[in-house]
Amino acid sequence: MPTYEYECLDNGHRFEEFQSMTEAPLTACKICGGEVRRLIGSGAGFLFKGSGFYQTDYRSESYRKAEKAEQTATTTTAKSSSTGKDSGSSAKDRADSSEGKGSGT
Repeated sequence: MPTYEYECLDNGHRFEEFQSMTEAPLTACKICGGEVRRLIGSGAGFLFKGSGFYQTDYRSESYRKAEKAEQTATTTTAKSSSTGKDSGSSAKDRADSSEGKGSGT
């Protein structure tokens, strides 16, 4: 059962009342008997812990396999590009530059 917050329109007194959702809202202040209004509360906060609460917890087996393969491919590509011995020039570029060194014209 939720707790509702009320405010007295006559004296400004605020109070909480533990009521059923189907129960009618209060109309009179507990202190002065004046008219009250039910306030809109923020409600209770929820904290979801563990598995089973998120859409990604229910992914299909084929999706998980494809995701794992993609992660493996990305990791492999990143490793090969960082360990590769690329000096920034191709073998053809090196050959062309060595031919030009001998001609002292």
